[in-house]
Parts: sequence; structure tokens; C-alpha cells
Amino acid sequence: MKLRKHLIVEKLRQYHFELKHVLVLFIVLVVSQVLISLVQKNSLEDSLVKTQEWYQRDAAERFANLTATSLELLLETTSQVQRQSDEDRRNVVQAFDIIFSQQLLLQHVVETCVLVSHGEKIYAIDNGEVLYRYFFEDLTDVPPPDIPHDEAIRMYGAFREKISSTEEIHSLLEGKQTFHVLVPFVPKGEFAGTIYIKNVPDFSFVTREIIAGFNQSSLVFMGMILFGLISMFYISSHAVQERDVTQKLLFKEREEQLKERIYYQKETQFTKRIYHTHHKAEKVMGFIKEDLRVMSPKNIEEIKYRVTKYANYMSRVIYDMKWYDPPLHVTRNPMFQTDLNEVIRFMVENICLRVAKKSGKYKYNLDLDENLPVVAVNEFVVWEIFEPLLQNSMDHSGDGDVTISICTHYDCEKRQSQVFFENNGKEIVPELLQQNEQGIKRIFLENVSTKNNGQNSGYGCYLAYEISKQRCGWDLDVDNLPDSGCRFTLVIPNDKQ
Repeated sequence: MKLRKHLIVEKLRQYHFELKHVLVLFIVLVVSQVLISLVQKNSLEDSLVKTQEWYQRDAAERFANLTATSLELLLETTSQVQRQSDEDRRNVVQAFDIIFSQQLLLQHVVETCVLVSHGEKIYAIDNGEVLYRYFFEDLTDVPPPDIPHDEAIRMYGAFREKISSTEEIHSLLEGKQTFHVLVPFVPKGEFAGTIYIKNVPDFSFVTREIIAGFNQSSLVFMGMILFGLISMFYISSHAVQERDVTQKLLFKEREEQLKERIYYQKETQFTKRIYHTHHKAEKVMGFIKEDLRVMSPKNIEEIKYRVTKYANYMSRVIYDMKWYDPPLHVTRNPMFQTDLNEVIRFMVENICLRVAKKSGKYKYNLDLDENLPVVAVNEFVVWEIFEPLLQNSMDHSGDGDVTISICTHYDCEKRQSQVFFENNGKEIVPELLQQNEQGIKRIFLENVSTKNNGQNSGYGCYLAYEISKQRCGWDLDVDNLPDSGCRFTLVIPNDKQ
């Protein structure tokens, strides 16, 4: 085999190319490049059209699904409030109207409404007042919508049984870019109707720009290739081929390294979230089991109240596992009226003290300002902030008996609330109190901890800081006390609630 290859190379070296050979090669290359460019252009255009259609459908379904999820979460949260004042009612109606109007403000959304049915009669709802009355005031005679939705009602009538049985999103394409999307509407897990959105996304200008750029690039590329091939005719191509092979291997190795790194980061992030969530869930589920074991007619109301709080907190924990970055309105919303003092009392009495009973080393002192205003933040988001701070006070308190003091204070002049978590245990090492370039203390950074638990530590204070700072707009700080122990300080601007 090697001898045969050597003979072929020697014959090629003996052959002398003349000008006519170069011209023939040049013409063949030009024709080949033109044909290749035409084939690539047609293939690219077909691929862009298919990609555009897929993306438009996916974007329309995702957008409709997000709208349905927002309405379902708002309905579920509102239904948990036992007594709703007129102000609460107005806030909920306003939130419904905002969701409806925000969709129509987008350039590609033409029509949106909620479709419900009574018997064989189908109604379309497109304003917050009617939607609120339908779900919370048992409205049966639904007034006509602001604009007619005959086409939406017809489609819902045709697919109602299928959507109800499968609870899957149905999207219909009309023409080339008009999508009719029907999303199952299942507040509190019960099928109530569908969310209808008529979406007309237009990405044809992207295809035109890409094709125009491809044509220009093809001409430039053709000229460069031709001149390069002519030059390569006179120069040995072995070095270039070796370089291409080496570069290809290098790129492949680099690609494998990047894939491995991305996979490792995703696995690490997911593992930490699961570990942290499992720790919370395991503790709270233990309390629920214990309460159920000791339940009697005398304490049933107390246990029912406590177990309900635990269950709602577990729901929030599970929700955080599904949504890494949840929508803002499920965290901060005027309809949330959370009493921080009540949250602190419940967590201390029904979580911290239940844990402390096993060791007997923790004592809690509460100094709560009764003038503390309520905050427009989900109660169980507040739990997610307070729980790591309380847990930190217990985990890093040392071996002796520890007193954990929790104090709240409202400053009328500055219109801000303060929450202090103090303990007389061990101090925080100075290295963790140093600030980085963004002014964040190291204890609030990810994977920074005094524990020796590997990659599963250093997540509680990081979560508390991220949730309070990024989602709630609160300030969280920590300092060592003069004698011993440390103090976490939460500053809550009430004028922004």
C-alpha cells in the first residue's frame, strides 16, 4: 500500500501542468462554486422557513402558557385569603386587568381572553372584573366581552372535550404566521376552561436579512476560495491539511471540555438546590408526622393551623424547585399582606423550638415591635429568608448554651423596618466579613461557609441574600457583636412596599 502511494506521488511530480490545465481547473471551480452556492442558498432558505415556523409556534405556546400560569397562580393565591376586603378585591381585579392588557400591548398579540362554559353555553371573558366575579362570586350570567371573540368560542367548542381530557396545549396555524393557541386553564388543579391567545408573530424580515447577507457572503467567499485554490495549486497542500486536521482535533477537544464543564456546573447547581430543599422538606415533614400522631379532639384546631402553614411552605419549596427565577408577582404583590412578627413567632415556636427541644441548648428571646407594618411579600418567601438566618445562628453557635435574640423595630421617620437576628455563640471569622469588588461580604457568596460539608454547604446565607436583595428589594448585612456572637440585620424600606 505504501509502495503504491509512493508511485502515484512520483507520477504527479513528473507531470507538468500547462496554462490550459489551469484554465480548465479554474472554470470547473467557478461552475462548481456557483452550483454549490445555489444549493446552499435553497437549503438555507428552507431551513430558515422551517425554523421560523417552529420558533413562532413555540414562542406563541410559551407565551400563552406563561399567561395561563400567571392567572392560575393569582387565582390560587387569592383563594387562600379567607376574608377579602374591598381593597383586596380591587387589587385582584387590577392584577387581572394588567395581565390581560400586558398581552395586548405586545405587537404580535391580536386577541386574548379566558373561555369558560356552563353546559353547552360558552362564554369569553376579557376583563378582570368579570373574571373575579365568575370565580369568586359565582357569576352565572356572564356579560358580553369588550370585543367579540366568535372565532375563539368556535375553536373552544370544537376542541373542548379533547382539551379537558388531555389538558394539553392546542395550537392551530392559520395561513403562514397566525397562531390560535388554547391553553388549559386549571386553577387549583381543576379544569375551568382555556386561555385563548391569537398570536401573529412575523420573522420574515429575519429570513430576508439572512438570505441577503448569505448572498453577499457567497460572492466574497467564492472569490476568496477561487483565488485561494489557484494559489494552493502552486503550493504544497500537505502543511495546510495537517493544520486543518490538528485544528479540528483541537476544536473537538475544546468542545468536549466545554460540554463537560457545562454539564458539571448544571449538575452541581441542581444538586445543591435538591440538597437544600431536601433538608427543609425533611425537617418540616417530620413536624407534620409528629403533629398527626399527637392529634386529638382537644388540639385539632391548633394542629390544623400549624399543618396548613407547614403544607403551604412545602408547596413553596416544591415551586422553587421548578422555577429557578419565578415571576415577580408571585413574590411581591400588593395582595400579599405579611405580618413579619407573626412569621417570626410561628417559626420560632413551631420550627426552631421544636428542633431545640432535642438538644436543650438554645434559648430564644423575642422583642417584637407591634407597630411594624405589614409587607407586600409572599409569607413563605419571608420564610425562605428567615430560615437560613435562624439555622445559621444554631449551626455556628458553638458547644455551649446559646441565646438567640430576635428583634423588630419600625423607624417612622425613615419609614423603614428592621429585623435583627443575634446570638451569643461563636463569632464569624473575619475572612467571611470581607467584601468583594461588588461590595458583597463573602459569607453571602455561593459555596462560602465555615462548615466542612463540601459542595453542599455555603448555600443558606447565599439564598437569603439573593432572595432579600434581588426579589424583595431588602438589605441584608451581618457583623460580629462586641462581646461574642454575631448579628444579621434586615432593613426593609416600607415606602416601596
